Amino acid sequence: MKQRFSSLDVKVIAHELSEALVSLRLANVYDLNSKILLLKFAKPDNRQQVLIESGFRCHLTDFARAASPAPSAFVSRLRKFLKTRRVTAVSQIGTDRIIEFQFSDGSYRLYLEFFASGNVILTDAELTILALLRNVPEGEGQEPQRVGLKYTLENRQNYGGVPPLTKERLRAALQTATEQAAARKTKKKGSDELRRGLATTINELPPVLVDHVFRLDKFDPAVKPSAVLENEELLDSLFGTLQKARSVLEEITSSPSAKGYIVAKPRPTTREEEGEENKDKAKSLLYEDFQPFLPKQFEEDQNLQILPFEGYNKTVDEFFSSLEGQKLESRLQEREATAKRKLEAARQDQAKRIEGLQEAQMLNLRKAAAIEANIERVQEAMDAVNGLLEQGMDWVNFNKLVEREQKQGNPVAEIIKLPMKLGEGMITLLLGEEEEEEAADEENFDYDTDEEFDDSGEPEKAKGPDKRLEIDINLKLTPWNNATEYYEQKRTAAGKAQKTVQQSVIALKNAEQKITEDLKKGLKQEKPILQHIRKPMWFEKFIWFISSDGYLVLGGRDAQQNEILYKRYLRRGDVYVHADMHGAASVIVKNNPKTPDAPIPPSTLTQAGTLSVCCSNAWDSKAAMGAWWVNADQVSKAAPAGEFLPVGSFMVRGKKNLLPPALLTLGFGLIFRISEESNGRHVKHRLYESTDNGTREDREEGKEVENEDAESDEDVNPHDDEQKKANPLQSGGAGIDDEEDEEEPPAEQLAQVEISDSAKPEEDVKESASDEEQEQEQEQEQEEEQEQEDELKLETSAETSRTGTPSQQHQKKTPLKRGQRSKAKKIATKYKDQDEEDRMLMEELLGVTAAKQKAEAEAAAKAQKEAEAAAARERKRIAQERTKKQIAEHEEIRRLMLEEGVEMLDESEAMEVTSLDSLVGTPLQGDEILEAIPICAPWMALGKVKYKVKLQPGQVKKGKAIKEIVERWRLAAGKKGVVDDKSEDKEKMWPREVELIKGLKAEEAFNTVPVGKVTIMMAGGGGSGKGGSSGGQQKKGGNKARGKKR
Repeated sequence: MKQRFSSLDVKVIAHELSEALVSLRLANVYDLNSKILLLKFAKPDNRQQVLIESGFRCHLTDFARAASPAPSAFVSRLRKFLKTRRVTAVSQIGTDRIIEFQFSDGSYRLYLEFFASGNVILTDAELTILALLRNVPEGEGQEPQRVGLKYTLENRQNYGGVPPLTKERLRAALQTATEQAAARKTKKKGSDELRRGLATTINELPPVLVDHVFRLDKFDPAVKPSAVLENEELLDSLFGTLQKARSVLEEITSSPSAKGYIVAKPRPTTREEEGEENKDKAKSLLYEDFQPFLPKQFEEDQNLQILPFEGYNKTVDEFFSSLEGQKLESRLQEREATAKRKLEAARQDQAKRIEGLQEAQMLNLRKAAAIEANIERVQEAMDAVNGLLEQGMDWVNFNKLVEREQKQGNPVAEIIKLPMKLGEGMITLLLGEEEEEEAADEENFDYDTDEEFDDSGEPEKAKGPDKRLEIDINLKLTPWNNATEYYEQKRTAAGKAQKTVQQSVIALKNAEQKITEDLKKGLKQEKPILQHIRKPMWFEKFIWFISSDGYLVLGGRDAQQNEILYKRYLRRGDVYVHADMHGAASVIVKNNPKTPDAPIPPSTLTQAGTLSVCCSNAWDSKAAMGAWWVNADQVSKAAPAGEFLPVGSFMVRGKKNLLPPALLTLGFGLIFRISEESNGRHVKHRLYESTDNGTREDREEGKEVENEDAESDEDVNPHDDEQKKANPLQSGGAGIDDEEDEEEPPAEQLAQVEISDSAKPEEDVKESASDEEQEQEQEQEQEEEQEQEDELKLETSAETSRTGTPSQQHQKKTPLKRGQRSKAKKIATKYKDQDEEDRMLMEELLGVTAAKQKAEAEAAAKAQKEAEAAAARERKRIAQERTKKQIAEHEEIRRLMLEEGVEMLDESEAMEVTSLDSLVGTPLQGDEILEAIPICAPWMALGKVKYKVKLQPGQVKKGKAIKEIVERWRLAAGKKGVVDDKSEDKEKMWPREVELIKGLKAEEAFNTVPVGKVTIMMAGGGGSGKGGSSGGQQKKGGNKARGKKR
């Protein structure tokens, strides 16, 4: 069996990895064990996982694997240097079994070695080793490898390039092969010399490829290299064959992905199960080899099967993952078998104890009956022994006397078994049971009068085993009292047996519980069976669920997702649902694009409103209220004049349709994706298929009723206004205001709309899906900007007043007073000889200059700061104007598209539109189940879901709750009678469902829950307790589990 890469495998894998990984960033590195690493690469729309086993393999993988709890020192070093860095090149080093990953244009290089014990080496741009998986000491033909040394590439195979294939090179290779064969002196002459010589000299061609082209050209591989050198025709033929091998090699790497082939042979003992072809292949076949081409030598073998795959990475992943999965499965089965053996041993031990007590009862009963049947002989034996003991006979002589009497045929001595227990006051008698004694009397009757047959009687007795019972007789008691003692022992054994049976049930339960706990701990230590990585559907990045009527409901997790939902997915016919509560999610209900005018059922609207309310702070405060909905054309991003809408906020115009108060009840469950062939078996409401005619008529009638209601509302509203105006108790000012409001043009009305949640429903309202903190922050920013502008104006006016005052003083010189005039004369006389330079020096000494310079610097810094603030405000204003312009253009295009009924989908978005027909809550018999998808939805929407649990507001974190739910489902699958192996009973768990539940990761499942803390309100696994289609394990709990808080 092939276990590691050849140079050809390395070449093909490096080529495919280069096509798949270049331009991706390394998201993270994990170690699965001491030799296996998992590298995750990602960019927004592309994620790849690379599995590296040092010395053996490196390939992309589609299977999920459990990583180690904590990273090793080597993985920590890799994360430090390589995390978030972009892959710029992946290549093979020459033709050697080394793959090079270049990160950040060669700033860091990762080398994977697939020869000897293998290694993973990280270097910098100068090939200085920064980290490596294992240190390599210096040896023969091997340079040392450790941190700080240089990693050399010059001595690698064909590092400078592969030399061209020429006849001169072929002759030199054959000459070398001849010399090697002569020096080797092998016993097998000529059978393998040519292939081995070519493998060591023309090393760019692997031996399996050489064998392949030999068979294609029917070239004899047993020819000696020396014979080829002597024959020019053979040399030309060999040269042409090797050129064909080079062309095959170039053809393999010419396309972005190479086709792969797995060579397999049937398993000796096969147990195939129809209906699951892929699993049957893995179970019924043993994988032997994998190649990037179809080898002729394997194709001609009738005992082998060839499995083709698209892409060599998928081929290698299937080969090694199958082997790895079989090992993991065998380990899990071994642990389960060990647990079953322990439990069976405990059962057998209890059964042996009970059986031993029952046998003791029967034996005591038989002994008592035997004493009663032989009461006279027992009395004779007891009298004889007691008589001799009364005479004071020695115990040794006593035994000798009984032995002598037995030889002489004394019937009393014959029933006594030696040695006797005289010290205990006991003797052992050999007594037959009642039926045997009667038969013995009849047989001995004929021999009493004939002495000739005395000798023949002994052989008669020796023919069969002695079936007499060994019964201990108490010499101090009568025979009847001895029988009574054995009856008492029988009753005592019966009581013990009864108690043992009662205790054995408890002991078995305790043993089963302990073994189950040990098995559970052991299974946690073992890695789970490999499962394919499930590719999430496009709507799983949002809060989502499928309503009970089959409509897709989407909600935004944050302001950015609200914006994406509005711009990309809110289309004509869809419905926008929201609630006037802090933190409520913006929810849209996707309508059938083929019939966008069809109304959304009320149950779907109610469920969407429940989701929006549950995502708000009502979940934590447990204060529920109603939501509302509007049509898609009532929602826009066009803000009134002078206003700006932040990200995730929208304008809602027109009437809101209120929904009843929502129940704060969610449900976590599993839905299954089935194959296209299984879709026809399910009859349910579907998003992209029209229902029956009756439903259409009902919808049309509902639409007509709504239109009538709208017309009636329009008729009523003007009449109400007239009544208000004619009311004599109403103030005249109010009527004038109303008239003025009515006479205002629509444009002015739109400009006067207030963007607040407290406005009337009939007015234009701005609804924000983001928190109210964003609005407050925006208002604070505007107030700060206004304050800065006011301060700037005040400062400029103050500076103007300061500069204007001296000029006015100069213009209007007031006469000085008498004291001031004399003081001024003295100062002038004192400083009349001081020039400007002296004055400046004096000011510098007094510190006046430093104060002036500091004031000037502060003024300059303040002016610069004000200029920067003004520039920032101008940039912000320009950005807002640009955003408003873009929003206006988008809204205009959207309005035209909505009016014309044209979908605005990009090519990528159009590819993402997925039919929901393949998602079912309860699979039917014969369905091919592909995946299990966790879902969190309002409880009313999970009526047809088999596996579900009710959630309400509580104090348990959602991660812990989801782990408990998933673990409960897994444990329920191990109970007797819960799993239907034939997958026929919908009330029970099916093997495929159990397999998917075991592979479900709780860490990924709880991301679907949009709330923080919950309470589990329903125990058990799959089922809804009462009503609907429920799973088998929930039926066991039934309605008793309903309402129990966990």
